[in-house]
Amino acid sequence: MRKMSLAVLAMGVIALVAVLLLRPDSDRANAAQAKQPTGAQQAAAAAAERRKITDDPAVPTNGARSYDVTIVEYFDYQCPYCRKAQPMLKKLTASDPKIRIVYRDWPIFGEPSVQAAKLALASKYQNKYVAFHDALMQSSGKLNDSVIRAAANKARVNWQRLQSDLKAHGSEINSVIDRTNQQAAMMGLQGTPAFLIGHYLVPGGMDNANMRKAVAMVRANPTGDPSKEKQ
Repeated sequence: MRKMSLAVLAMGVIALVAVLLLRPDSDRANAAQAKQPTGAQQAAAAAAERRKITDDPAVPTNGARSYDVTIVEYFDYQCPYCRKAQPMLKKLTASDPKIRIVYRDWPIFGEPSVQAAKLALASKYQNKYVAFHDALMQSSGKLNDSVIRAAANKARVNWQRLQSDLKAHGSEINSVIDRTNQQAAMMGLQGTPAFLIGHYLVPGGMDNANMRKAVAMVRANPTGDPSKEKQ
């Protein structure tokens, strides 16, 4: 996906209520026709839905416990813009210890991407997810079995245990990817990468300067109150 400017952020806070709460297949959508929720109820419900994205215990994260900004990345290991974003994110988290990254594996470029995502998620059971993720992002060209295996070796992942964990936790891993697919669809994402930075959605790549500006915007307006947005 092409790089997006910070103007996307300036358009305002994500309408998570509309995107996540009033989706057609939701019982809440039917209930909304009978009774409109109050603003406070909408805000509370939206916050609960957002926590499903940012605080899913099965989804890998990286960052200090005392973070004040969460960046959720939706990515595919074969996406060239995701690969370009990886060193920028590493540099950002190294220089700013108050940022937490949430890794949303969203394999949309075919079976090799799906296989890489599943193996990456399985590697968390030996505490190797971040290392394996970095190694996969440093790959070039299309993925295949040998490229994925080379990335695992680079990350010092125990391949035999990886296969065992993939089998033992296959259902949970598939569920994580399914939830990510559903979230991406509900937010209307069209491709990778996409970033949810606090309350702001950026559907495209970002450079270091704009990412830092986005982080600053979140810190200046942590609740995503539209009235506090600078005009």
